[in-house]
Formats: sequence, structure tokens, C-alpha cells
Amino acid sequence: MSTGHREDVEASDAMRLFHTSEHACGYWPERQARDLVFDPGDPRLAQMYPMALGWGFRRSGNLIYRPHCRGCQACVAVRIPVDEFNTDRSQRRCLARNADLEVRVLPAERNDEHFALYQRYLNARHPGGGMDGHGAAEFDQFLVSTWGQGRFLEVRTRQSHGTGDLLAVAVTDVVADAMSAVYTFYDPDAADRGLGTFAILQQIAWAQRDGKRHLYLGYWIDGHRKMAYKRRYRPLEAFDGQGWSRLAGDDPQ
Repeated sequence: MSTGHREDVEASDAMRLFHTSEHACGYWPERQARDLVFDPGDPRLAQMYPMALGWGFRRSGNLIYRPHCRGCQACVAVRIPVDEFNTDRSQRRCLARNADLEVRVLPAERNDEHFALYQRYLNARHPGGGMDGHGAAEFDQFLVSTWGQGRFLEVRTRQSHGTGDLLAVAVTDVVADAMSAVYTFYDPDAADRGLGTFAILQQIAWAQRDGKRHLYLGYWIDGHRKMAYKRRYRPLEAFDGQGWSRLAGDDPQ
């Protein structure tokens, strides 16, 4: 993400925030979007990031941002309180279908295998959308942070000897009391496995094991088909600009 022409909207001893210039919206092609971005040159980004997640911000590469569009508040930050999460029938079927896979967590460092899978995924899922032209530099600028505690959750076929085939990578940020699901890419030839769902379920289980409170899922847009999957993880909390509360339909009975 480029900050473009920056408009200084806040200056203090704590941090500075900037508005980006307007750019094409990634969700509604007919709309223009802009973002609120923490000063990317501030050396305290790692310190601020856990709090920023709680304020509805997100990470892209080294940038911490939040949509801040004129006349539009469609993007809603959402998170799962992992201790209250229970799988539904479809999610349990996904886990059973992928019981032959293994998961491991590695530092967030690109290698040739990761990059080849990333390119295959983009070429299959986002042809002609701009991202399918990403090279190694764009991979790092989008997914890797020089100041963060990122991890790559790898999903592989299980082998009795050696390393199995790489099927998916879930880029995950780890902070003191939470995790953030940054981006997942997977083998398009294995789409029937539901690897996107499987990756989130593994991130939830990982967060539970490590005593984290929340898994942040980025932004949800009501009525947008590409965002509908996030409502399948319940309970789901949403940020309204002031605080977090459960989305309608997720209240305890």
C-alpha cells in the first residue's frame, strides 16, 4: 500500500497519523477509498501495533492502516473471542476432510516455495486484478514486516519421511494477547479441501493453545460476497469506532 500524498491529520508526542490520497476501492470498483495510516517512519510501530489492532487497524507490510473513506463506513473490523468459539457442523467437516494434513509455524520469511505457491494462487484467484503481477518484492512489501512478530503457518501433506507438499500458508501476526490473520494463500488445485477455512480454524486453535484472547480477521463488509465467510465464525465481535461488541445474531441466548 502506498501512502501517496500524505495529509498530516494528527501530530503529538505519541504518534502521527496520515490520510492517504484517494485510490480505487478494492471491494467496490466504482468507489474511491482512502486510509488512515500510522507514520511509517516511527520507530515505535511494534509497540503501538497491539493497541492499534484494538482500535480497528490492520497491517500491510510495514504499514498500520485503517479505512477512512469519505461518506463510507462499510469496512468493519472484526475479531473472534477464541475461548468462546465453537466449531459448527461445516467447520467440523472441514477439519475431518483435512485430517491427513500437518501444520507447522515458521518465521515470516519468504522462500522460493512460498513465493511459487503465492503466484499460483494469485493467478488463479485474482487474474487481471493487479496482484497477479506481484514479484518477490511485492510479496515482502505486502506480507512481511521488518518490525513485527509475524509467522507463517504452513499447511502440508503428511509424509512418513521428509517434508510433504506445501498446500497453504496463513500469514499470522502474534502480539501479547491476540493474533491477527493477515492473509492466506493456498494451492488452487486443492480448493475442494476448504483450505481457507482450515487455516482459520488452525489459527484459532493456535491462539487458544497460547492463551490469546482474540483472533483478528481484518474487515468484514455486510452484503459483500467475498466477506460473507467471516460471519461463519461465531461469536464474532465488531468495532464501531468506539468499542467492540458482538454482531447481531451472535448474542448469547
